[in-house]
Amino acid sequence: MNKLISLKEKIFIAGGSGMVGSAIKRKLLKSGYGDINKGGIIYSPSHKELNLLNSNEVEVWFKKNKPTIVILAAAKVGGIKANNDFSADFLLENLKIQTNVIESSFKSGSKRLLFLGSSCIYPRNAIQPIKEEYLLNGYLERTNEAYAIAKIAGLKLCEHLNIQYGFDSISLMPTNLYGPGDNYHPEHSHVMAAMIRKFVEAKNYSYKKVTCWGTGNVLREFLHVDDLGNAAVFALENWDPKGTNSPKDKDGNKLFHLNVGTGEDLSIKELSKKIASIIGYEGSIAWDKTKPDGTPKKQLDINRIRSLGWEPKKELNEGILQTIEEYSSNFKKIN
Repeated sequence: MNKLISLKEKIFIAGGSGMVGSAIKRKLLKSGYGDINKGGIIYSPSHKELNLLNSNEVEVWFKKNKPTIVILAAAKVGGIKANNDFSADFLLENLKIQTNVIESSFKSGSKRLLFLGSSCIYPRNAIQPIKEEYLLNGYLERTNEAYAIAKIAGLKLCEHLNIQYGFDSISLMPTNLYGPGDNYHPEHSHVMAAMIRKFVEAKNYSYKKVTCWGTGNVLREFLHVDDLGNAAVFALENWDPKGTNSPKDKDGNKLFHLNVGTGEDLSIKELSKKIASIIGYEGSIAWDKTKPDGTPKKQLDINRIRSLGWEPKKELNEGILQTIEEYSSNFKKIN
Protein backbone atom coordinates (compact mmCIF):
# COMPACT_ATOMS: atom_id res chain seq x y z
CA MET A 1 0.00 0.00 0.00
CA ASN A 2 1.39 3.41 -1.00
CA LYS A 3 1.87 5.83 1.87
CA LEU A 4 0.09 9.18 1.74
CA ILE A 5 3.23 11.09 2.76
CA SER A 6 6.89 10.69 1.75
CA LEU A 7 10.28 11.07 3.41
CA LYS A 8 10.76 14.28 1.42
CA GLU A 9 8.07 16.15 3.36
CA LYS A 10 8.67 19.43 5.16
CA ILE A 11 6.92 18.60 8.44
CA PHE A 12 5.87 21.23 10.98
CA ILE A 13 5.06 20.00 14.49
CA ALA A 14 3.21 22.75 16.34
CA GLY A 15 3.97 22.01 19.98
CA GLY A 16 6.99 19.93 19.06
CA SER A 17 8.68 20.38 22.43
CA GLY A 18 5.65 19.23 24.44
CA MET A 19 4.83 15.75 25.64
CA VAL A 20 2.76 14.80 22.58
CA GLY A 21 4.80 16.69 20.00
CA SER A 22 8.04 15.15 21.27
CA ALA A 23 6.60 11.63 21.02
CA ILE A 24 5.45 12.26 17.44
CA LYS A 25 8.86 13.70 16.54
CA ARG A 26 10.62 10.62 17.97
CA LYS A 27 8.44 8.35 15.83
CA LEU A 28 8.94 10.48 12.70
CA LEU A 29 12.72 10.40 13.10
CA LYS A 30 12.68 6.67 13.77
CA SER A 31 10.65 6.19 10.57
CA GLY A 32 13.16 8.12 8.46
CA TYR A 33 11.44 11.51 8.22
CA GLY A 34 13.40 14.73 8.64
CA ASP A 35 16.49 13.39 6.88
CA ILE A 36 17.94 16.27 4.85
CA ASN A 37 19.87 13.75 2.74
CA LYS A 38 16.49 12.48 1.50
CA GLY A 39 15.04 15.96 1.09
CA GLY A 40 13.10 15.95 4.34
CA ILE A 41 12.96 18.38 7.25
CA ILE A 42 11.13 18.61 10.56
CA TYR A 43 10.30 22.01 12.02
CA SER A 44 9.54 22.18 15.75
CA PRO A 45 10.09 25.84 16.74
CA SER A 46 9.95 26.80 20.41
CA HIS A 47 7.43 29.29 21.79
CA LYS A 48 10.16 31.96 21.71
CA GLU A 49 10.79 31.22 18.04
CA LEU A 50 7.11 31.15 17.07
CA ASN A 51 4.22 32.40 19.20
CA LEU A 52 1.24 30.38 17.99
CA LEU A 53 -1.14 32.82 19.72
CA ASN A 54 -0.03 35.56 17.32
CA SER A 55 -1.80 35.19 13.97
CA ASN A 56 0.61 37.49 12.12
CA GLU A 57 3.66 35.58 13.36
CA VAL A 58 2.12 32.26 12.32
CA GLU A 59 1.13 33.56 8.88
CA VAL A 60 4.61 34.96 8.22
CA TRP A 61 6.24 31.72 9.42
CA PHE A 62 4.12 29.63 7.02
CA LYS A 63 4.87 31.90 4.08
CA LYS A 64 8.60 31.61 4.78
CA ASN A 65 8.86 27.86 5.52
CA LYS A 66 5.96 26.40 3.49
CA PRO A 67 5.53 23.09 5.36
CA THR A 68 3.85 20.34 3.36
CA ILE A 69 2.69 18.40 6.45
CA VAL A 70 1.36 20.05 9.61
CA ILE A 71 0.84 18.30 12.95
CA LEU A 72 -1.10 20.37 15.46
CA ALA A 73 -0.02 19.04 18.86
CA ALA A 74 0.14 22.45 20.56
CA ALA A 75 -2.46 23.23 23.20
CA LYS A 76 -2.98 24.71 26.62
CA VAL A 77 -3.56 21.61 28.74
CA GLY A 78 -3.98 20.66 32.38
CA GLY A 79 -5.80 18.51 34.87
CA ILE A 80 -9.23 18.91 36.40
CA LYS A 81 -8.24 21.80 38.72
CA ALA A 82 -6.48 23.78 35.99
CA ASN A 83 -9.47 23.33 33.66
CA ASN A 84 -11.79 24.54 36.40
CA ASP A 85 -9.67 27.48 37.56
CA PHE A 86 -8.65 28.83 34.16
CA SER A 87 -11.59 27.90 31.95
CA ALA A 88 -11.64 31.17 29.95
CA ASP A 89 -7.91 30.87 29.28
CA PHE A 90 -8.31 27.27 28.11
CA LEU A 91 -11.06 28.23 25.69
CA LEU A 92 -9.52 31.43 24.34
CA GLU A 93 -5.91 30.26 23.97
CA ASN A 94 -6.77 26.94 22.38
CA LEU A 95 -9.16 28.58 19.92
CA LYS A 96 -6.43 31.04 18.93
CA ILE A 97 -3.70 28.41 18.53
CA GLN A 98 -5.91 26.10 16.50
CA THR A 99 -7.37 28.77 14.23
CA ASN A 100 -4.00 30.35 13.52
CA VAL A 101 -2.28 27.07 12.61
CA ILE A 102 -5.18 25.48 10.70
CA GLU A 103 -6.01 28.61 8.70
CA SER A 104 -2.36 29.27 7.80
CA SER A 105 -1.93 25.61 6.79
CA PHE A 106 -4.95 25.89 4.51
CA LYS A 107 -4.00 29.24 2.99
CA SER A 108 -0.36 28.29 2.42
CA GLY A 109 -1.26 25.07 0.61
CA SER A 110 -0.03 22.45 3.06
CA LYS A 111 -0.67 18.94 1.75
CA ARG A 112 -1.95 17.30 4.94
CA LEU A 113 -2.82 18.44 8.45
CA LEU A 114 -3.28 16.30 11.55
CA PHE A 115 -5.20 17.85 14.44
CA LEU A 116 -4.95 16.24 17.88
CA GLY A 117 -7.93 16.53 20.19
CA SER A 118 -8.99 14.69 23.33
CA SER A 119 -11.56 12.17 24.49
CA CYS A 120 -13.09 14.90 26.68
CA ILE A 121 -14.91 16.15 23.55
CA TYR A 122 -17.56 13.48 24.10
CA PRO A 123 -20.71 13.92 26.21
CA ARG A 124 -20.38 13.32 29.94
CA ASN A 125 -22.91 10.48 29.88
CA ALA A 126 -22.08 9.01 26.49
CA ILE A 127 -22.87 5.34 25.84
CA GLN A 128 -19.81 3.20 26.59
CA PRO A 129 -17.53 2.40 24.88
CA ILE A 130 -17.63 5.74 23.08
CA LYS A 131 -17.89 5.69 19.28
CA GLU A 132 -16.86 8.63 17.12
CA GLU A 133 -20.46 9.41 16.13
CA TYR A 134 -21.44 10.10 19.76
CA LEU A 135 -19.86 13.55 19.45
CA LEU A 136 -22.38 16.35 20.22
CA ASN A 137 -25.03 13.86 21.35
CA GLY A 138 -25.24 15.24 24.89
CA TYR A 139 -23.93 17.65 27.52
CA LEU A 140 -20.20 17.95 28.18
CA GLU A 141 -18.52 17.36 31.54
CA ARG A 142 -18.66 20.74 33.29
CA THR A 143 -15.13 20.63 34.75
CA ASN A 144 -13.46 20.57 31.30
CA GLU A 145 -16.22 22.08 29.16
CA ALA A 146 -14.13 25.04 27.95
CA TYR A 147 -11.22 22.87 26.77
CA ALA A 148 -13.62 20.39 25.14
CA ILE A 149 -15.47 23.13 23.24
CA ALA A 150 -12.17 24.45 21.87
CA LYS A 151 -11.16 20.96 20.72
CA ILE A 152 -14.56 20.35 19.12
CA ALA A 153 -14.22 23.64 17.24
CA GLY A 154 -10.79 22.60 15.94
CA LEU A 155 -12.02 19.18 14.89
CA LYS A 156 -15.03 20.64 13.09
CA LEU A 157 -12.95 23.33 11.37
CA CYS A 158 -10.70 20.59 9.95
CA GLU A 159 -13.72 18.52 8.92
CA HIS A 160 -15.49 21.35 7.12
CA LEU A 161 -12.35 22.62 5.39
CA ASN A 162 -12.00 19.08 4.06
CA ILE A 163 -15.65 18.88 2.96
CA GLN A 164 -15.97 22.38 1.45
CA TYR A 165 -12.50 22.96 0.03
CA GLY A 166 -10.94 19.49 -0.13
CA PHE A 167 -8.22 20.52 2.35
CA ASP A 168 -6.74 17.22 3.52
CA SER A 169 -7.14 17.65 7.28
CA ILE A 170 -7.73 14.78 9.71
CA SER A 171 -8.15 14.51 13.49
CA LEU A 172 -7.28 11.99 16.18
CA MET A 173 -8.96 11.92 19.59
CA PRO A 174 -6.66 10.28 22.15
CA THR A 175 -7.68 9.10 25.60
CA ASN A 176 -5.78 10.10 28.79
CA LEU A 177 -2.06 10.20 28.07
CA TYR A 178 1.01 9.55 30.18
CA GLY A 179 4.73 9.00 29.69
CA PRO A 180 7.94 10.96 28.97
CA GLY A 181 7.67 14.72 29.14
CA ASP A 182 4.50 14.83 31.24
CA ASN A 183 3.70 17.77 33.53
CA TYR A 184 4.06 16.92 37.23
CA HIS A 185 2.77 20.18 38.67
CA PRO A 186 1.22 19.47 42.11
CA GLU A 187 -2.13 21.07 41.19
CA HIS A 188 -2.35 21.43 37.40
CA SER A 189 -1.18 18.01 36.18
CA HIS A 190 -3.27 15.13 34.85
CA VAL A 191 -4.25 12.25 37.12
CA MET A 192 -1.47 9.79 36.23
CA ALA A 193 1.32 12.34 36.64
CA ALA A 194 -0.24 13.73 39.82
CA MET A 195 -0.40 10.27 41.41
CA ILE A 196 3.12 9.31 40.39
CA ARG A 197 4.45 12.50 41.97
CA LYS A 198 2.48 11.97 45.17
CA PHE A 199 3.49 8.35 45.65
CA VAL A 200 7.18 8.88 44.76
CA GLU A 201 7.36 11.72 47.28
CA ALA A 202 5.50 9.65 49.89
CA LYS A 203 7.92 6.75 49.43
CA ASN A 204 11.03 8.94 49.52
CA TYR A 205 9.90 10.95 52.55
CA SER A 206 8.23 8.01 54.37
CA TYR A 207 4.79 9.62 54.49
CA LYS A 208 2.24 7.42 56.24
CA LYS A 209 -0.69 8.57 54.09
CA VAL A 210 -1.33 9.79 50.57
CA THR A 211 -4.51 11.76 49.84
CA CYS A 212 -5.94 11.56 46.32
CA TRP A 213 -8.71 13.61 44.74
CA GLY A 214 -12.35 12.55 44.47
CA THR A 215 -13.95 9.23 45.35
CA GLY A 216 -11.59 7.08 43.29
CA ASN A 217 -14.57 5.32 41.76
CA VAL A 218 -14.52 6.93 38.30
CA LEU A 219 -13.06 4.92 35.44
CA ARG A 220 -10.28 6.08 33.13
CA GLU A 221 -8.40 4.71 30.14
CA PHE A 222 -4.67 5.43 29.73
CA LEU A 223 -2.50 5.47 26.61
CA HIS A 224 1.28 5.76 26.62
CA VAL A 225 2.28 8.85 24.65
CA ASP A 226 4.62 6.78 22.44
CA ASP A 227 1.59 4.81 21.27
CA LEU A 228 -0.06 8.09 20.31
CA GLY A 229 3.10 9.08 18.47
CA ASN A 230 2.88 5.83 16.51
CA ALA A 231 -0.83 6.42 15.81
CA ALA A 232 -0.20 9.95 14.54
CA VAL A 233 2.44 8.86 12.02
CA PHE A 234 0.33 5.83 11.06
CA ALA A 235 -2.71 8.04 10.36
CA LEU A 236 -0.68 10.49 8.27
CA GLU A 237 0.73 7.63 6.22
CA ASN A 238 -2.39 5.51 5.82
CA TRP A 239 -5.71 7.22 6.55
CA ASP A 240 -7.64 9.13 3.90
CA PRO A 241 -11.18 9.85 5.18
CA LYS A 242 -12.43 10.03 1.60
CA GLY A 243 -10.85 6.70 0.63
CA THR A 244 -13.03 3.74 -0.37
CA ASN A 245 -11.98 1.60 2.60
CA SER A 246 -11.87 4.42 5.14
CA PRO A 247 -13.91 3.91 8.34
CA LYS A 248 -17.50 5.14 8.25
CA ASP A 249 -19.99 5.81 11.04
CA LYS A 250 -23.02 3.58 11.69
CA ASP A 251 -25.00 5.44 9.00
CA GLY A 252 -22.28 5.06 6.38
CA ASN A 253 -21.05 8.66 6.61
CA LYS A 254 -17.36 9.55 6.28
CA LEU A 255 -15.49 9.97 9.56
CA PHE A 256 -12.98 12.81 9.79
CA HIS A 257 -11.89 12.00 13.36
CA LEU A 258 -10.84 8.70 14.90
CA ASN A 259 -10.45 7.59 18.52
CA VAL A 260 -7.05 6.49 19.80
CA GLY A 261 -6.70 4.52 23.02
CA THR A 262 -6.40 1.03 24.42
CA GLY A 263 -10.10 0.21 24.68
CA GLU A 264 -9.56 -0.77 28.35
CA ASP A 265 -10.08 1.23 31.52
CA LEU A 266 -9.73 0.92 35.29
CA SER A 267 -10.92 2.84 38.34
CA ILE A 268 -8.79 5.61 39.80
CA LYS A 269 -8.65 3.57 43.03
CA GLU A 270 -7.20 0.64 41.08
CA LEU A 271 -4.71 2.99 39.44
CA SER A 272 -3.60 4.37 42.81
CA LYS A 273 -3.00 0.87 44.17
CA LYS A 274 -1.10 -0.10 41.01
CA ILE A 275 1.19 2.94 41.24
CA ALA A 276 1.72 2.46 45.00
CA SER A 277 2.61 -1.20 44.46
CA ILE A 278 5.08 -0.51 41.64
CA ILE A 279 6.78 2.21 43.73
CA GLY A 280 6.75 0.07 46.85
CA TYR A 281 4.73 2.50 48.95
CA GLU A 282 3.11 0.73 51.90
CA GLY A 283 1.25 3.57 53.62
CA SER A 284 -2.49 4.24 53.50
CA ILE A 285 -4.44 5.90 50.67
CA ALA A 286 -7.19 8.40 51.55
CA TRP A 287 -9.73 10.09 49.25
CA ASP A 288 -10.72 13.75 49.40
CA LYS A 289 -14.36 13.55 48.34
CA THR A 290 -14.72 17.34 48.39
CA LYS A 291 -12.70 17.38 45.15
CA PRO A 292 -14.47 16.74 41.81
CA ASP A 293 -14.39 13.36 40.07
CA GLY A 294 -15.12 14.52 36.54
CA THR A 295 -16.78 12.24 33.98
CA PRO A 296 -17.83 8.88 35.51
CA LYS A 297 -16.40 6.84 32.62
CA LYS A 298 -14.98 7.57 29.17
CA GLN A 299 -13.79 4.36 27.58
CA LEU A 300 -13.12 4.74 23.86
CA ASP A 301 -14.19 2.40 21.10
CA ILE A 302 -11.03 2.09 18.96
CA ASN A 303 -12.36 -0.39 16.39
CA ARG A 304 -12.23 2.18 13.56
CA ILE A 305 -8.49 2.89 13.79
CA ARG A 306 -7.88 -0.81 14.44
CA SER A 307 -9.62 -1.61 11.16
CA LEU A 308 -6.88 0.39 9.41
CA GLY A 309 -4.17 -1.72 11.05
CA TRP A 310 -3.06 0.28 14.09
CA GLU A 311 -2.80 -1.27 17.57
CA PRO A 312 -1.54 0.07 20.93
CA LYS A 313 1.63 -1.72 22.02
CA LYS A 314 2.63 -0.47 25.46
CA GLU A 315 1.15 -2.55 28.30
CA LEU A 316 -0.06 -0.38 31.21
CA ASN A 317 2.15 -1.82 33.98
CA GLU A 318 5.22 -1.56 31.76
CA GLY A 319 4.39 2.01 30.79
CA ILE A 320 3.74 3.08 34.38
CA LEU A 321 7.02 1.51 35.54
CA GLN A 322 9.00 3.34 32.85
CA THR A 323 7.27 6.62 33.68
CA ILE A 324 7.93 6.19 37.41
CA GLU A 325 11.60 5.45 36.74
CA GLU A 326 11.89 8.58 34.60
CA TYR A 327 10.20 10.77 37.20
CA SER A 328 12.17 9.22 40.08
CA SER A 329 15.49 9.88 38.36
CA ASN A 330 14.56 13.52 37.79
CA PHE A 331 13.28 13.73 41.38
CA LYS A 332 16.71 12.65 42.68
CA LYS A 333 18.47 15.22 40.48
CA ILE A 334 16.24 18.02 41.79
CA ASN A 335 16.57 16.93 45.40
